[in-house]
Amino acid sequence: MPTAPPPSPTAPDAAGTTQLPALPDLPVRPRTTQRLVLRPWRDLDAEEFARLNADPEVMACFPAPLDRAASDELLGRARGHVDEHGWGLWALEERSTGAFVGFTGLVRPRFEAAFTPCVEIGWRLARSAWGRGYATEAALAALDVGFRELGLRQVVSFTASVNLPSRAVMQRIGMMHDLADDFDHPLIDPASELCHHVLYRIDRADDHSSGPDDQVVPVGAGPVD
Repeated sequence: MPTAPPPSPTAPDAAGTTQLPALPDLPVRPRTTQRLVLRPWRDLDAEEFARLNADPEVMACFPAPLDRAASDELLGRARGHVDEHGWGLWALEERSTGAFVGFTGLVRPRFEAAFTPCVEIGWRLARSAWGRGYATEAALAALDVGFRELGLRQVVSFTASVNLPSRAVMQRIGMMHDLADDFDHPLIDPASELCHHVLYRIDRADDHSSGPDDQVVPVGAGPVD
């Protein structure tokens, strides 16, 4: 692992249950890649976000699709964090059309596990955006914010072991999987095939430690969800 900054002080998460490293607030602004915009949320996103979360194919590796109330609650939490701290789960927009295509970003898990406290990178894309490398492209931009602007030493990602498309994205962005890190998700029914999760990690590289410079991220190689 490259040289890292001194340890940060700790602070409670939103639920007040876990001590987490204190991270800096960033300017609230969009981040642009070659084809995408990672941006703060808007009121108009709610309808498309609800449609995304209600799609059984999109939510196939989650316990169930979300109804409108649950979708709005998730949007409220994501929007509130980005608006307050300048980072989090950003709305994802296609540059060429302005279309909302999902979300990508950084979040602190709300449950306790052997690998927490930590910062997780995650994504959820509409089916219309699958197979175009968008998940990889957006995730690389989010990682750059995490390492370059937030000064993170490591970012993790996890998913149900059966979620091969998301695992492929994790591998494409340079994350590594260790079988010893696999775990059963404490918030999922132990009898479900979705309970068993894999954990991927990526450490900060030397070229992510120079400061909060903007970076346009190239298109990810190969189709991804």
